[in-house]
Amino acid sequence: MSTVVDRSRASHRAYETLLEEIQSGALAADAVLGEVEQAARLGVSRTPLREALRRLAAEGLVVQQSPRVTVVAALDADDIRALFEIRRALEETSARLASQRGDAGAFAALADAFEHVDLARDEGRDAYYALIARLDAELDAAVANDYLTSALRTVRAHLVRVRRMARDKPERLAASAREHLLIARSLASRDADLAAHATHIHLHNALESILQSLREGTP
Repeated sequence: MSTVVDRSRASHRAYETLLEEIQSGALAADAVLGEVEQAARLGVSRTPLREALRRLAAEGLVVQQSPRVTVVAALDADDIRALFEIRRALEETSARLASQRGDAGAFAALADAFEHVDLARDEGRDAYYALIARLDAELDAAVANDYLTSALRTVRAHLVRVRRMARDKPERLAASAREHLLIARSLASRDADLAAHATHIHLHNALESILQSLREGTP
């Protein structure tokens, strides 16, 4: 029993490390993840490493080219468009459900926080991204649908890579904060149509900004 538990822990540790490296760009698209080399680098045996790689493959973050060679999945404009197609479906549905099922007071508190974000400083931007994570968590809790939140979790894993590809645009960041404020307010007022529409507008603008950054060339 302890062997199984140890292997599970090793697999999870390898998964978390590889996920962070893919999302941060430390492991770039098309980087080769050789089984022997990665197992040695991460300090795990090959069995838990394979389990970690299978998990990443199921999420679309890596692609297996041969039984022992896996590469980091590429991410181009077409991939990003496809990602946003499923993101719209999931997040607009989530917004509708959360407006009906959620804690209006909690969303009102989040709206107040979005209204007072300070994006001029690094600390303020970090707090803003943490606030978005809080909104996502409150939405997930309100929806209370494991199938929906599981699908969103996979989409969000890819979005970390996508956001890193976009240029830091102060005007887009400010607009995004206003969009999140409207989403939170509509959830607090239990307006399902407005919550879904505000989410749609936010995702449309986010996609256009990301694609524009790709056309201009990322830093």
